[in-house]
Amino acid sequence: MAETVTLSKLLHVRENDRKEAQKVYHDALAFFEDIATQFYTLLRKKEGAEESYDNSLQATVPLEMIKEQITYIEMLNKQILELQEKVQHARSEMEAKQLKLIDAHVEVKKYEKIIDTRIKSEEEVRAMREKDSMDEISIRQFLSHKNR
Repeated sequence: MAETVTLSKLLHVRENDRKEAQKVYHDALAFFEDIATQFYTLLRKKEGAEESYDNSLQATVPLEMIKEQITYIEMLNKQILELQEKVQHARSEMEAKQLKLIDAHVEVKKYEKIIDTRIKSEEEVRAMREKDSMDEISIRQFLSHKNR
């Protein structure tokens, strides 16, 4: 029984570790979603700028305006490359946190399984002792009635 109590305390510690890992994972997921949303928005801006540039080429537009559009698209490309690295980094961080969460969850399940096994084993031992005790009482009663 003392072993079960000790294991329960360890389980409690592992559950706290799992909750912490879950919180860290959710934070990493939120950060990834934020960066990915920024990335998507930037790609949409670039798409709009390129469409505007293509339209400008079809119409008669001053050369200065076309140069501004090209400069803007190049700036967006640079920002996209930088943000793409951030997205990849955020994704890898999120995946690492997810693996830690999975490991913590597995640890909790291990301790739960060990505790369940120990409890069942203790109950079986208790039932065996109770059965042996009942057998002994029955034998004594039988012998005491036989000796009369």
